[in-house]
Amino acid sequence: MSRRDTTVLEAFLMRQGVQARLLRLEQPTRTVAEAAQALGVSPRCIVKSLLFWNADGTCVLAVVRGDQRVDRVLLAAAIGCDQLTLAPAEHVVTVTGYPAGATPPVGHATPVPVIVDPAVLEEPVVYGGGGDDHTMLEIRPEDIVRVSGARVVRIAQST
Repeated sequence: MSRRDTTVLEAFLMRQGVQARLLRLEQPTRTVAEAAQALGVSPRCIVKSLLFWNADGTCVLAVVRGDQRVDRVLLAAAIGCDQLTLAPAEHVVTVTGYPAGATPPVGHATPVPVIVDPAVLEEPVVYGGGGDDHTMLEIRPEDIVRVSGARVVRIAQST
């Protein structure tokens, strides 16, 4: 699968009737800290969309707040597999169509199960990857769940 650009994500959002915005920024937003600083928001308002996989090729996208870390044991249990690791960058592009660090929580090239941590739903609006390292997606968490068919399961490590 080739890499997608932000216009593909924008078209997906329009087809789904999602009132989200793609925010194009001057500075890169490759990390939670960079994104939070660029947007002037707390890291808890940023969401990370992380692709995990296991030895048999099973993939799952985990969506957690920027101030959280994914608990791989909880995530594996949520999809009924033994062990998961972060997918390599080239696999992220192949499956989602977007690079690691800019992967949006919705609108992937290949349908993949999505698990959203319930803490994400505590925010009225969140900001996730927008398809490249200078674009962020402003979206309501309930729209992430709706358009991705996500399950809401606790997958974040206890802090």
